[in-house]
Amino acid sequence: MLFTLAISLLLVSSSIASSDVPFIVAHKKATLSSLKSGTERVSVSIDIFNQGSSTAYDITLVDDHWPQDMFNGVSGNTSRSWERLDAGGLLSHSFELEGKVKGLFYGSPAVITFRIPTKAALQEAYSTPILPLDVLAEKPPVQKLEWKLLAKYGSLISVISIVVLFLYLLVTPSKSGAAKKRR
Repeated sequence: MLFTLAISLLLVSSSIASSDVPFIVAHKKATLSSLKSGTERVSVSIDIFNQGSSTAYDITLVDDHWPQDMFNGVSGNTSRSWERLDAGGLLSHSFELEGKVKGLFYGSPAVITFRIPTKAALQEAYSTPILPLDVLAEKPPVQKLEWKLLAKYGSLISVISIVVLFLYLLVTPSKSGAAKKRR
């Protein structure tokens, strides 16, 4: 009985030890911003979280699925390496591109590779995908003056509209009252 208990404890402790690994979660975000020169920038940021219970080592991020015939690099690199990512830790990376070609672009997830001491092979994780980017799309012009006036005088316009509606209802005879007068 004591021997069976010792074996059981040994098996449970080995299964607990093997679950002591990093768990990598990566979030990728891309946003478009128009420049006055008629060009458009793509700002890409990738956050890498270690949700596991041990440290990940030799982390490499690669996000090279941005075709050179569609995008120019402006700042930063599409790949980066770090020595380690502790349990509960966060690494962030960002870069900017400039759109060269008009059209819809569907990006791929970034690839993150890392090493854990208990396994010889590199581990691999993927970031979240990005929403399609409508690069250099024709957007209707925004009438900034109207928006500024609405923001500044919006509540005053609302009050005036309610007063006018109230006065209109007071002055205009109702249909039910007009029908009674005809009888």
